[in-house]
Amino acid sequence: MMSKKIYVINPNSLHTVTGGIEEALEPLRIPGGPEIECLTLAAGPPGIQKQQDVDSVVTPLIRQVASLELSASAFVIACFSDPGLHSLREITAKPVIGIGEAGILTALTLGQRVGVIAILPESIPRHLRYYGSMGLLDRLAGELPVNLGVAELADREQTLERMSAVGSVLRDAHGADVLVMGCAGMAALRNRLQEAVGVPVVEPCQAGVAMVMGRVLLNWHST
Repeated sequence: MMSKKIYVINPNSLHTVTGGIEEALEPLRIPGGPEIECLTLAAGPPGIQKQQDVDSVVTPLIRQVASLELSASAFVIACFSDPGLHSLREITAKPVIGIGEAGILTALTLGQRVGVIAILPESIPRHLRYYGSMGLLDRLAGELPVNLGVAELADREQTLERMSAVGSVLRDAHGADVLVMGCAGMAALRNRLQEAVGVPVVEPCQAGVAMVMGRVLLNWHST
């Protein structure tokens, strides 16, 4: 029998981001569980920050997913904007999970009012369009940026300081009782952020892989 393998694809070209994702996913690598392999999309930009960046990676993602189809049990797209999600679901019968969708849906099970920590102000309108398409704006407490680009997130202490400050504002001024980290580049900081803000924090790469592990192990298929 073919081994169960989940491919987690970082659609930007920063290996530092992929390394943080690897670190965040370590608790999900369990004996007898699916193999989790993290990949960096070499053709991607050094950070997905604008709608043009999102659009630019769809075709390379389609090519990469198609090339991995035979060895894959499932795919996770590790970008909070879920680039190409529905196109990828058209080309493979394997489960495809976007971390943005998974992160928000997981947060809805942990609290009533969801706060999202974005990287930059220009990310927020794009995310709001997505939440609106999911019909979930009524559960959104707010989304605020840390004003750091994807590459700058590699400075973990600065990033944690900014995220803690923004998370506290979402909690205290906006009424958020659960927070979502709105970029895969933040992945390795979930535990420290949750300790700092005192409310549940969802890291969307973890949420996406945990969700797709259930699909793989229970042999659930989309209709």
